[in-house]
Amino acid sequence: MQVTGKVVVVTGGANGIGRALCEAFHRAGAAKVIVADLDIHGARAVAASVDGAAFKCDVAQENNIVHLIEETEHQFGPIALFCSNAGIGGGFDPMSENAGGHSDEPFMRSWAIHVMAHIYAARHLIPRMKARGGGYFLNTISAAGLLSQVGSPAYSTTKHAAVGFAENLAISHKAHGIKVSILCPQGVDTNMLRSIPKGPQSGDGDLTPEQVAQDALAGIEQETFVILPHPQVLNYMRRKTENYDRWIAGMAKIQAKMREDFGK
Repeated sequence: MQVTGKVVVVTGGANGIGRALCEAFHRAGAAKVIVADLDIHGARAVAASVDGAAFKCDVAQENNIVHLIEETEHQFGPIALFCSNAGIGGGFDPMSENAGGHSDEPFMRSWAIHVMAHIYAARHLIPRMKARGGGYFLNTISAAGLLSQVGSPAYSTTKHAAVGFAENLAISHKAHGIKVSILCPQGVDTNMLRSIPKGPQSGDGDLTPEQVAQDALAGIEQETFVILPHPQVLNYMRRKTENYDRWIAGMAKIQAKMREDFGK
């Protein structure tokens, strides 16, 4: 799909990958870029720089997603591309001795933002897209959804679930002309990466948000389901599926090294 002349929505658009996506879509000729974020001041600043519009949106709340969709289409026209990009990096604790944790909160917060936000967007956009013959979803997930995330069971679990939902979304609505891409980078130089303990996602070719956004744009233009800004992730996926036991053992060694380094 070409974004030229299209209305595009980006959640989590005030900074990081979201901001870079907004800027890339604007340069590519989008008719209007809608910047949605809890940080309305940041969203307005980005919107001003791309001649777009800003909405305050908590993607964990279904009514916020509904409002975002309805107001965007009322004011600017049909949404051609919805980028469900908002994410959090909570629940990282390399020293944790129990993957089940001690509280539901990290899991439920991550579930709401990393999974339900994608579901809410589909729930309320699919009928509109079907009626007009198609549309596009770009879901920012993570290489953690394809591999794993040492140090955060909540992040890893919800990102895997996000991949599962995106696969089903693509399968269920291919016949309706609805396309889906998942953006799965490793380390990206954002506030989120800097706020979590260093792990295998760090130092393995960390990219700028701008590079990731350009790869996302290229993937959308080619209508590629899995967009991998870090090409090495494909080899990691192959190693995982070729010998799961060997892969688990290797990841356990990384976990042990993280605990050792973090405990110093």
